[in-house]
Amino acid sequence: ILMKTIEEEIKQKKFPNIYIKTDVNLLYTCGWLQNDQTRFFKKYGLSMQQYNVLRILRGNHPKPVMLSQITARMIDKMSNATRLVEKLKQKELVTRELNEKSRRQVDICITDKGLKLLAKIDDALNAQMPPAHYVNVTKDELDQLNLILDKIRN
Repeated sequence: ILMKTIEEEIKQKKFPNIYIKTDVNLLYTCGWLQNDQTRFFKKYGLSMQQYNVLRILRGNHPKPVMLSQITARMIDKMSNATRLVEKLKQKELVTRELNEKSRRQVDICITDKGLKLLAKIDDALNAQMPPAHYVNVTKDELDQLNLILDKIRN
């Protein structure tokens, strides 16, 4: 299988150094993966960020989650969690209620409809394991990649 290098993808002959090349490669790949995921989740009427919120809520189900907890756990820290929850509420995928003990706290829960949608998405994701974008990569290489990405962030 013919692989394209980052230089070929963005039509740049060379980079000033390996650090800039790596940053560009990571950002380009991130954008590429986001586009791929956006297309996938669109079939279910969701954005990647909405899917992320639903997964966070499912992880705590049946306990409610506060907005601040959702925000802290989101992959995309620039997302507006309030707006995302409102859109999910309009789709009847979550509920949002004032906490009985603390009037300033809003409890957010995933609905049965939200759980069923996630189960449907899980089935679709599991049916394409491994995802097509990992066909040229071994599991050992993925372990190594994850270790390297963790090191970069820490």
